[in-house]
Amino acid sequence: MSSFGKLALVAGLSALASACAVSAISPQPLRMARLAAEGFASHAPAPGSGAVAKAADGHFWADAQVNGQPVRFLVDTGATAVALTPKDAERLGFKPIDLKYGYNVATANGGSHAAAVTLTSVSVNGARVENVQALVVSEGLDVSLLGMSYLGRLTRFEATRDTLRLHP
Repeated sequence: MSSFGKLALVAGLSALASACAVSAISPQPLRMARLAAEGFASHAPAPGSGAVAKAADGHFWADAQVNGQPVRFLVDTGATAVALTPKDAERLGFKPIDLKYGYNVATANGGSHAAAVTLTSVSVNGARVENVQALVVSEGLDVSLLGMSYLGRLTRFEATRDTLRLHP
């Protein structure tokens, strides 16, 4: 097998494993959203530290400032882009009538359509990134996702057992 073939096989297996992991989580999205809304963090990070505490549900939930407005995100390194629910997008000033849902996307709940938008800024506890590409997903998301179009623009991010540290 060629090097390219081996690389493609590894990439395919990695994608399959990620999809299985996401699928394993999907039966409880409402529980996750409820826990996030109730603020079940094990401890609060210091403001300006670029840190996000792991919540009791085992996930990292980030309270971000997006275009100056608060948005609660599930941190998702498996998401290619920041993904907004239509409700969060509308709160941020994106009018539903102006959105062009021209992208097909796969979510844990199945296929959907998405519209590309640019966020002026996304800031999580002092880790600020400007001009962040994002998608507004028409259906299938219970919560907005903080994906790699933000995380990948940081100089680095690192997870410990209790904390995710974001370095701008």
